[in-house]
Amino acid sequence: MVIRQLFLAALLALSVSSPSFAIGKIETSVDRNPAVEGEYLVMTVNADDDVSTGKLDTSALLRDFIVGRTSVSRSTQIINFDAQKLTRWQILLAPKHAGNIQIPALTIDGVSSEPIDLTVMPAGSQTEQMKNLFIRTSLSTEEAYVGQLITYKVKLFLAVDLQRGVLSAPAIDGAQIKQLGDDLDTTEIVNGRRYRVIERTYGIIADQVGELTIEGANFSGDVLVQASRRGGMFSFNESKPMQAKAGKSVILINPVPNEFHGEWLVSDLVALNEQWTQEDSYPLGSPITRTITLLAANTDETSLPDLDIKLPPELKVYPEKGQRKSFVRDKQIVSQLTQTLAIVPTKVGSYTLPEITIPWWNPHTKQQEVAKLPARTIQVTASENADKELTGIPLETNQPTTSGIWPWMTLVFALLWLGTLIMWRRALSQNKAMSHTGSEQTRSTARQASTAYERLVASCEERNAGKVLSALQSYFNEKYGRAMTLSDISQLSSALNTGVSALQACAFGRQQTELDFTVILDAVKSVPSQSAEETSSALAELNPR
Repeated sequence: MVIRQLFLAALLALSVSSPSFAIGKIETSVDRNPAVEGEYLVMTVNADDDVSTGKLDTSALLRDFIVGRTSVSRSTQIINFDAQKLTRWQILLAPKHAGNIQIPALTIDGVSSEPIDLTVMPAGSQTEQMKNLFIRTSLSTEEAYVGQLITYKVKLFLAVDLQRGVLSAPAIDGAQIKQLGDDLDTTEIVNGRRYRVIERTYGIIADQVGELTIEGANFSGDVLVQASRRGGMFSFNESKPMQAKAGKSVILINPVPNEFHGEWLVSDLVALNEQWTQEDSYPLGSPITRTITLLAANTDETSLPDLDIKLPPELKVYPEKGQRKSFVRDKQIVSQLTQTLAIVPTKVGSYTLPEITIPWWNPHTKQQEVAKLPARTIQVTASENADKELTGIPLETNQPTTSGIWPWMTLVFALLWLGTLIMWRRALSQNKAMSHTGSEQTRSTARQASTAYERLVASCEERNAGKVLSALQSYFNEKYGRAMTLSDISQLSSALNTGVSALQACAFGRQQTELDFTVILDAVKSVPSQSAEETSSALAELNPR
């Protein structure tokens, strides 16, 4: 027990007598002196201990400097079992004004650094070829209209190796901004010195009239610079924070001119193009694919107006969703709107596709211009299927009748009752034969209609809208004994009108919709038959009058 107490007392005495680690000194330095007004320099603060980051108070610097990003690092060096710890702060400072400025002393745990007398030269005193990093910007115009695309190009010039960094977009109020395309990484020689250049392009669209102020883009990052060890003959690369900011720009934004008529579109150049198969005639019911492209130079894709395409009612149109995109061509931003249409003619004839016009404003000539697609005329002819069905329909033939012989026979053989009876029986047998022939034709037409209906049912079971449309025409061609267009079929009943429209949308529309084909068959079955009326009418012509 006594030995244990003596051991604890010895440990306590040793801990009291051993020296405790504390800050011995604080050193501050800057990477350049003199400095330039408004340009960042790096102030380094070294404390010879492991110090908490929050213990360094830099608020005293705010009076004469803009305080930028601060980075902190810690290191430990052991020499002859003696551990030496170091905490380093690197602070970006930009002098607010020219003249002689003193960087005040900084204090941590009662230990203070020495103040630094800094000479600050007016802005622009340092030439660009003496700088290791700087930013240049350019605008496509100094005056624009509401909704006009303004390109803002930023070039970051680097004469040192970039370790990491962030190039931030300019700050703007009252406008939309987005990056256009990818960054370009090139090299340029400025006043005999080679720089690595990172170029980025932004698109700006003003929403308000008046002066538009653009706060310049800025860069913040770390670069690698050569540094030599104290007392050594070798150099090494160390990371150094750097920051740069572009100047402020102002653009005058004009309102939409009073003399402009139409949906507002401002661009350097607008053009309309179309692609489709030019033919002498188009078959009835077959879709015609027409692709219309709207191109605009130096315009954002969201500013392109929707295409208003009007067609005659006999031409049903099924438009796809418009595709918008932007790309760079000859160092200009080009926006494109592509609209594809499926046009289905429902009646035979000649039709005119109206002219398409897009009004736009030229900011260079300050005049309204119009991009046009001329009117087109197309011929729609009966389809081959309809022609085949038409040739397969049995035609009515003039049957020999004896209706004109009876008066004469009556006059000539009035007294010959026996001859009259023989002639009457002969005419009766002839009518029976004709009735038998007509019934055979009716049964043949019924068999053909039955076959066409079976094809229609098979197409519905396949759930193929295109085949169903073709089978519908074949069925009604045979049912009514004449060529029936889809428009004619739609007029038979409201149910068929709805069904044919749904089939065309399913067959030619971009959006594939679910369709209940049993409803189509029910609509076909509900159509009243005209065969009885046609039979009555045909027999009436055979009756003698």
